[in-house]
Amino acid sequence: MKPMKRSKLSALALVGAFLSLFAALAPAAEAGSLKASVFLVQAAVPRAGTEKALLGFARKNNARILREATDADVKNRKWNASLIVAFNQPVADSEFTVLFYDIHDGPRRFVNDMATFVDDKKQKTFVQKVTMSRPAFKPNRNMELVVTVHRAEVGKHKFGLVGEEIKRSGTVDFSGE
Repeated sequence: MKPMKRSKLSALALVGAFLSLFAALAPAAEAGSLKASVFLVQAAVPRAGTEKALLGFARKNNARILREATDADVKNRKWNASLIVAFNQPVADSEFTVLFYDIHDGPRRFVNDMATFVDDKKQKTFVQKVTMSRPAFKPNRNMELVVTVHRAEVGKHKFGLVGEEIKRSGTVDFSGE
């Protein structure tokens, strides 16, 4: 092969390698520009209306403190809410993940996660029912909810869980019964 053809061939190979690297990094670049506003509401979410009206409702009813439902025994209680996530552009993936962390004692401690699947690739706002059950979630703790797409954090929301602690008598019975 002539030296001129080799240099053109190696230049072409270099361009091909650069393009494949760019294609591999494209989802990470998309996730970098993707941002989300995250709201938790315990009020009933209106079913009719525009996206703008839904976001106005979410801002007005955004809960910083979630109160537990008292319709069950203390050990079986849970916190119910609606999660409203508004992205600044459509999600370029078939799902996004919601991670729950306990931040009461300082650093994040993973508690649970929830995947939300995207049906419409053009949709930017999502409403999802969320149930946080005991024993994974504990009362009177500070929590953080993080929305991730392609493993990149795009939005977060800090909130508190308020509820009744399990009462213990403090006595132990070692009888044979």
